[in-house]
Amino acid sequence: MAKSGEVLEVPELGFRITFLRTSAETDGEVLEYEVTGRNRGFLRQEHVHPDQTERFEPLAGSMKVVIGGEEHLLAPGDVYEVPPGTPHRQLSIGDNGSVRVSIRPARRTEELIERMAVLAREGRITRSGWPRPTAAAELIRDYSDDGGASRPPIAVQRAVATGILTGARAGRAVVERAANATGNEYLFVDEWDVAAPPQAVFEALADARTYPRWWTPVYLDVDADGPPRLGKVSRQHFKGRLPYHLHTESRITRLEPPNVVEGDVTGDLRGRGTWTLTPTASGTHVRFDWRVLADRRLLRLLTPVLRPVFRWNHNWAIARAMEGLEPYARGTAESAGAETVAVRALPDDALPSRG
Repeated sequence: MAKSGEVLEVPELGFRITFLRTSAETDGEVLEYEVTGRNRGFLRQEHVHPDQTERFEPLAGSMKVVIGGEEHLLAPGDVYEVPPGTPHRQLSIGDNGSVRVSIRPARRTEELIERMAVLAREGRITRSGWPRPTAAAELIRDYSDDGGASRPPIAVQRAVATGILTGARAGRAVVERAANATGNEYLFVDEWDVAAPPQAVFEALADARTYPRWWTPVYLDVDADGPPRLGKVSRQHFKGRLPYHLHTESRITRLEPPNVVEGDVTGDLRGRGTWTLTPTASGTHVRFDWRVLADRRLLRLLTPVLRPVFRWNHNWAIARAMEGLEPYARGTAESAGAETVAVRALPDDALPSRG
């Protein structure tokens, strides 16, 4: 158990904590500590404390508290309290800020902080600040009554956590036969119409670098060197409604503009995705065939338990694509059309020579 003055460093999560008043010293009334650094990974996500008030007092640098999309910028001398049950995000600005945090009542927050430090030392929190699946499941199992991610619903989080831990135990006992008997493949087929020209839709889907612009908040980052071409490799960082992040690498295996894009995916997921585009009177019909092989050990074991949850997660992610693809593709098509009109309007002597 921590004592006042004790320092706890968790570089994976970007902070150093100095305990000022602990739960034991205040009979559970308050936990107070000074946190220095820039929070990372899952600590920057929206979360909620059902029955605790969280108070922030910046001592050096600045920070933001985000509630319902509204940002509150705090500087030294400011004080801000987040009422119980209020979903919020707290974001450090800069690497050397310092904030005094008070949590009333203390409940098990001190224990949670110490658990995160242990998980980091065990290598169960990634360098970018995200718990590995079983670590995240343990945190949900042990501390979800005190607080946690505001989405998805806590019942869904607990179901996922239970499935992950059940699957992990089964794996350690080498009990895999039942999981394999149910099949380890997911096949998703989604179709919808987009009021935008096929070429614009094709360019958006073929170039994964555009995904963080329109497929939000699913795609967080895509790394690729240059425009799409056959054999092109890109790396993706994305998430769904479930409390984990995925990293994959995809290679374009079929590229037939403006009708077909196909890619093989490896990494946290392994499978093949095929986008098929068909012109319509009002734009483009989009079909996405996504075949995922749950051959990663944990996914294979969890398939019998969580197949409906995985489908729910996929449906949510595709709904975000439906929302974002059309306005993005229409916008790029309109921009391209405006550029064409502008070029045609130039006098002949202003156009580049072809000789």
